[in-house]
Amino acid sequence: MEITYTQAREKLNKCGQEHVLRYYDELDDAGKTELLEQVAGTDFSVLDSLKQKDKGVQKGKITPLGAMELAEIEKSREHFCEIGMQAIREGKVGAVLLAGGMGTRLGSDDPKGVYNIGITKEIYIFERLIINLLEVVRCTDTWIPLFVMTSDKNHDATVRFLTAHDFFGYKAEYVHFFQQEMAPAAGYDGKIYMESKSRMSTSPNGNGGWYVSMKNTGVLDIVKKHGIEWLNVFAVDNVLQRIADPVFIGAVIEKQCTVGAKVVRKNAPDEKVGVMCLEDGRPSIVEYYELTEELMNAKNEKGEPAYNFGVILNYLFKESALHEMLKKKLPLHVVEKKIPYMDEAGNLVKPEEPNGYKFENLVLDMIHEMDSCLPFEVVRNREFAPIKNKTGVDSVESARALLRENGVDL
Repeated sequence: MEITYTQAREKLNKCGQEHVLRYYDELDDAGKTELLEQVAGTDFSVLDSLKQKDKGVQKGKITPLGAMELAEIEKSREHFCEIGMQAIREGKVGAVLLAGGMGTRLGSDDPKGVYNIGITKEIYIFERLIINLLEVVRCTDTWIPLFVMTSDKNHDATVRFLTAHDFFGYKAEYVHFFQQEMAPAAGYDGKIYMESKSRMSTSPNGNGGWYVSMKNTGVLDIVKKHGIEWLNVFAVDNVLQRIADPVFIGAVIEKQCTVGAKVVRKNAPDEKVGVMCLEDGRPSIVEYYELTEELMNAKNEKGEPAYNFGVILNYLFKESALHEMLKKKLPLHVVEKKIPYMDEAGNLVKPEEPNGYKFENLVLDMIHEMDSCLPFEVVRNREFAPIKNKTGVDSVESARALLRENGVDL
């Protein structure tokens, strides 16, 4: 989208962000074009949510939502597997890898998926995920379209890395990249940070932005063309997860739900995972910091904790239901984060502490738009090895231990 300097200034004036053009006259032609294009493509209305940030996103009435537990799954495993494998063989299943993030918390400036978790050899996060998906490809003798969501921050590096490694054995024609929408990042004063004289600071718009990003980049056309009816969406950082799992797919189809969510039994009442629930009678997720003492201590009819199943960011969405969701506006979450910015001297500063706000849509709000959800229990030690930190809880260390426990040679 082309925009003139005058139009850019007018757009910025309306939202009190005139400082974005402060260095415009110092820029060369390429820098001027870059900045004007960014202003043209930015939705500044997200800044309006700063006025409501202290209220947060209001929750409705929370009640329990029971999961399909391991014993019940085991009884019907073969039946579910057969249904799931048939859906895969008929080309009705696609996989969506959410890989827009960087390995910053791991001490890396590269995309998170390229992080090497090997000890005696190189094993990358992307590699482990593709190996897991290839297992299903082999047992169904069917290639599953893999949609990889990148971001403005890591797109080129991600494509370069996966291409250089020949997609770790995945057929290139079945891999489709698309970029996540970006949102401006602002300081506590509501002013957008600059990361250089020709660029505003931006961040990916949250894990709930994946479907609208598929639509806006034209990748949804591929989904339609192939007749894909189910999209298995999963996060980049869980190296043990099963992707396009036929048993999971079969159970969701059999129960006629519009979304399925893989869940694990919580290891402690206050574990930092979102839990499945109903909110005003519709499926929802309560974040760990929203769980009151009352909800934490609530019991179900079996005398077990009523809110005991944590989500692992592995969902199966019915594509037609997602298409309907596009007509609605998801809540915008204002999140306090560390935002790199350019100081008065023109140097890029990477702060040690949070210094402003990012604006995100979250997948939990997509769940709440669905009519029905099947929480599907998986064995924690077999399917949940998240890598969020370098050491300690949910770290490279803990993931390595779980990989070894599952027979993976590192």
